[in-house]
Amino acid sequence: MTALAPELLNRFRDIVGPKGWVSDPDILAPHLVEPRDIYSGITPLMLRPANTAEVAAIVKLARETRTKLVPQGGNTGLVGGSIPFMGNDEIIVSLQRLNKIRSLDALNDTITVEAGCVLAQVQQAARDADRLFPLSIGSEGSCTIGGNLSTNAGGNAVLRYGNTRELALGLEVVLADGQIWDGLRGLRKDNTGYDLKDLFIGGEGTLGIITAAVLKLHPMPKATATAFTAVRDPSAAIELLAKAKAMSGGQVTGFELIARLPLDFALKHNPGTSDPIAARYDWYVLMEFSSGSDDGSIGATMEAVLGDGFEAGLVLDAAIAQSETQRVAFWKLRELLSNSQRPEGGSIKCDISVPVSRMPDFIEQATKAVEAHIPGVRVVAFGHIGDGNVHFNCSQPVGWERARFMALWDDVHQIVHDIAHGMNGSISAEHGVGRMKIDEIVHYKSPIEIEMMRKIKRAFDPDNILNPGKVVNP
Repeated sequence: MTALAPELLNRFRDIVGPKGWVSDPDILAPHLVEPRDIYSGITPLMLRPANTAEVAAIVKLARETRTKLVPQGGNTGLVGGSIPFMGNDEIIVSLQRLNKIRSLDALNDTITVEAGCVLAQVQQAARDADRLFPLSIGSEGSCTIGGNLSTNAGGNAVLRYGNTRELALGLEVVLADGQIWDGLRGLRKDNTGYDLKDLFIGGEGTLGIITAAVLKLHPMPKATATAFTAVRDPSAAIELLAKAKAMSGGQVTGFELIARLPLDFALKHNPGTSDPIAARYDWYVLMEFSSGSDDGSIGATMEAVLGDGFEAGLVLDAAIAQSETQRVAFWKLRELLSNSQRPEGGSIKCDISVPVSRMPDFIEQATKAVEAHIPGVRVVAFGHIGDGNVHFNCSQPVGWERARFMALWDDVHQIVHDIAHGMNGSISAEHGVGRMKIDEIVHYKSPIEIEMMRKIKRAFDPDNILNPGKVVNP
């Protein structure tokens, strides 16, 4: 039974036409769960508008009738931000048909794209113009730019290029009253008041629906140098990072910390993979340098960094990629780390950030605390240590039932989040708040921060129709 009147649903259908809506349960099914199967929901209707004008018409009708809308891109988010609740009174608005690349200005190093463009599509369009769009995440073959912007996605190249917020210059947004804000300006400098686009980037569709964006492009690197490096411990990794940045003049593109256990999981559950280094070590760093010159200098720089690291006792061993195939294989292992935990049973995942200098302390303290609370727990730590973000995940002890372990979800989160917060860190580095952390942020953010967020939500969406129950309760 639907909580929305059939006549109202028909009005929404009329806006988008026969190709613009879905109510078939089988087609809706994958849009009602998120990748980790933690959140699920119900909707009587998913709308698939073909242009910004149709999005605006949908929102106007929703405002008039107080109908709740859930914007959705590729539905690859991990905190339930794009999933409706179980009340069957929310309509999904899928942006996937808004998938045009509107323009590319190579001299201005910008590309203007619609929200439904898949990230890999944007990357390829940039490559075709000998430019780089550096946002790179594991789901880039299915996630969309609108979702990347709405969650302020991070990824493997944040160290060099910044997260999505730093890659966006302008937005087109449908506001909660149905007005269209055309902020598609490709300017690096514009000091004419508040930077409105930053309200919507990371807003998870709660303040407006992003329909297009002007994104920054960068010169295409002509050469890369990549090494899978065994390091003494996380402290050595941080010291090696500082050395790499100093010796390369800031040419470090990626710096990923990997513990032995997640690497073992990836090798075990993915046929065709192989250990980059024959000997076993406790900690590794996958590091990459990039350069605009193909004269071999970047490879020499990386080798010098490794050499200094060996002499200082930071580096224990290293495998240098000798070809693009080997480089891709190294990064493939990194991308497999998350999904390789699934066959090992229940996994409680934490996505935190702390100042880079505090990362070794965090890993040590959080590991000891979780192991003391759950004897036998298997800590799976890896991630973007170069920008202070680690995915601190915990796999169930061998022999435990999944349900028994997952019942400790709140315990683990409180332990890990308290430690991160105590180091002036964040309980969500790149996944967002969504449904998962909407109550937790009230505990970890100051009352004035929460009230400022509530005021912004009330000002932009006074009827609370845009993705209600996500990010902040007004």
